[in-house]
Amino acid sequence: MTGTWTTQTQCLGAFIRTRRKLARLSLRQLAEMTSLSDPYLSQLERGMHLPSVRVLKLLSEALNVSVETLLAQVGLLDLAPSGDGAAAADGPPASPVESAISAEERLAGEQKAALIAVYRSMLRS
Repeated sequence: MTGTWTTQTQCLGAFIRTRRKLARLSLRQLAEMTSLSDPYLSQLERGMHLPSVRVLKLLSEALNVSVETLLAQVGLLDLAPSGDGAAAADGPPASPVESAISAEERLAGEQKAALIAVYRSMLRS
């Protein structure tokens, strides 16, 4: 179980880093927006800590992503309509892009879910 949590916190960290970079924010800027420290955010992005719900809420507001999506990245909420965990159910039905991501064998389920969540969040923007 520890390995699963490690993988999930790393997946969440990668997702947060990706969202931050897509928003063109530095760690310092995100820290100012969330009232969190730069070092703590860096550790979150590297998957070294599992953030509290309060921290997830702050990050979701700053990065314009739902708290549910962040919770799904950690595996605390299942948004997948099917058993594969590759697609989030908080958006439209699977598009050709989502189908291609889901079919990619070189990606783990968590990576697929992160990519699809980022893709869907970009469509909502």
